[in-house]
Amino acid sequence: MSEADDLGPEAGNVEVPEGLVDAVVGLVDTGAVPLGAYTIAELTVVDAVVDFLAARPSDEVLAEAVRSLSARQLLVPGVGEDRIQVRGDLGIAVAFQRRARMVLDARIAGGRHGEPWRMLVLPQPERICLIVRIDALGVHELSLHTLDETLRMVAEWLPQGASVPPSPAADADAVLAAAGRSALLTATHYTAVGSAEVAGESTDLVLASRDGKLHAFVRDPADPTRLVAKAGRSTSPRDSVAALLDRQPAGQGNAPR
Repeated sequence: MSEADDLGPEAGNVEVPEGLVDAVVGLVDTGAVPLGAYTIAELTVVDAVVDFLAARPSDEVLAEAVRSLSARQLLVPGVGEDRIQVRGDLGIAVAFQRRARMVLDARIAGGRHGEPWRMLVLPQPERICLIVRIDALGVHELSLHTLDETLRMVAEWLPQGASVPPSPAADADAVLAAAGRSALLTATHYTAVGSAEVAGESTDLVLASRDGKLHAFVRDPADPTRLVAKAGRSTSPRDSVAALLDRQPAGQGNAPR
């Protein structure tokens, strides 16, 4: 695959080879495009999605990540002083991450062995999404999918059950304590300042399955530390994810479907 030119932790702008986005979008339309699996240190070296991940690894760990990426020819010297070039699938992942302007961060409790405990979804204007699946060992698996496939994958991974009608008397703490599976979904819009992502408006949704029923909670506008039952018509996990991805910052209209 193609490469993303002159990307690196100090890069303010991303130079994407002409035709790369169109070519990859066309490829995603034929099926999922896997972009490899990486450690947090390897992603930190190329400044990929690290603003949404864990604390920065030590300098020793980062140095080892540089050697690992270099040995695989994924990281090579770029043109100019202190410039690097991220090649192959990792370069494509960095390019698509940099052009996204929102992220859906989903985490589950009560997961099964072998499945990810966290997913990041970064939607693109072309109705495809960059997905980062993170497992218990800290392996970050990156891939590109159509929006429809993304909604299906995330929805199937979330808690399931018959939707419970909202009730002002619902006790979120009690439901979560007894839930067999629960999830926190946070949709955050962000802007880019150089290579850093600056978080803006965010929206939280909590889903919990208990006794075959699915409960939905949001933050109380009057007290953000408190969860209350989500008002309005009950929706499926798929529709809930779609609504979060379609949500626009205050003052902007909905994105076209």
